[in-house]
Amino acid sequence: MASSSQGIQTALQAVLAIVIVVLAYILYQSITEPYARVERQKELTELTRERMRDVRSALVTYERRNDRFLSTLDSLLMWVKQDSFMIAKADSIFGSDLDVDSLIYSPRTGKKFEYVLNDTSRVSTYLLKDPDSIDSIGTMMGDVTLLNAASWE
Repeated sequence: MASSSQGIQTALQAVLAIVIVVLAYILYQSITEPYARVERQKELTELTRERMRDVRSALVTYERRNDRFLSTLDSLLMWVKQDSFMIAKADSIFGSDLDVDSLIYSPRTGKKFEYVLNDTSRVSTYLLKDPDSIDSIGTMMGDVTLLNAASWE
């Protein structure tokens, strides 16, 4: 009788040990998963802002060479891919790891950045926005001090 009671106690201890391990794993996941999500969100925000800076660099380079801004992001992408100066200087302007075809798209969801040009006033301004956040570069107001300013800088 004592051996049967000893067997039950051993089995119960084994089951409790397994339950403790499973609960420890669930606790670990409940702590680390939200942290990993926050870190991934921070990484995507930085990638998006870097991509927007690259678009700004291309817009400013075009404006300096042609005395005007392009009217669409598709035109900008085509210019970056075809202009001999941009082809030669792409690594120094954008960095070596940029895929030029993805220049005008947000890394968050792959949506195209929103771009509006205001060329009706004396000084042309533009507004470049991320469709998935409140990040933007430029202004639609006539304030030239905000021409190439990023909302996060």
